[in-house]
Amino acid sequence: MRLRYPFVSIGVAVLTGLTLTYVILFPSPGNAAVRSVLLDWAVTLAAVALFVGVLNLLGVHWRKLRSSGETAVQSGVVVISLVLTFAAVLFLGPGHLWSRWIFDFILTAIESSLIGLLAVTLIYAAARLLRRRSGPFAWIFLATALLALAGSSPLAGREYGLLGEALSGLRSWLTEVPAVAGGRGLLIGIALGVIAAGLRIFLGVDRPYSG
Repeated sequence: MRLRYPFVSIGVAVLTGLTLTYVILFPSPGNAAVRSVLLDWAVTLAAVALFVGVLNLLGVHWRKLRSSGETAVQSGVVVISLVLTFAAVLFLGPGHLWSRWIFDFILTAIESSLIGLLAVTLIYAAARLLRRRSGPFAWIFLATALLALAGSSPLAGREYGLLGEALSGLRSWLTEVPAVAGGRGLLIGIALGVIAAGLRIFLGVDRPYSG
């Protein structure tokens, strides 16, 4: 849907961005109250957007389920799981026994399986990369992945002697030094990207709200 008067949406976006920038850069009791109200609005809108996305996902899988296609079974599982989980949390509460059971024995198990599958997939991708384009960074990635897996294996521990202590220490170093440095680099890149996107919206170059 395209807005009939795009300059109104541009003005609202620019005014909101400038207001947030001002209340963040110049803290005061009045600015803190304005910032709190604007952040509450943003959180509410994000929750509504998430709810609309869930309804859209439910509608897509419901149409696939009614079409009786090849993915009808998978869509049926998605619809039933979504409805049962939503009903359990809505009527029983997130702290109820059944809600916790769904989280502990279904969601946690699925997420753990996906993480384990992701580790194997990354090592396989690194091996294929070495076959097609061998280079120092590919070897570093493969060696780091193998060392991380070895450090997470049952052999890592004091009860297995010097080898276990070495693997455990190496895993700790990998998770504390390179991972933290890489994570901070990613956060800096994300912050610069957000600043650049915000400036383009302030200037009216990008108009994601115009439809």
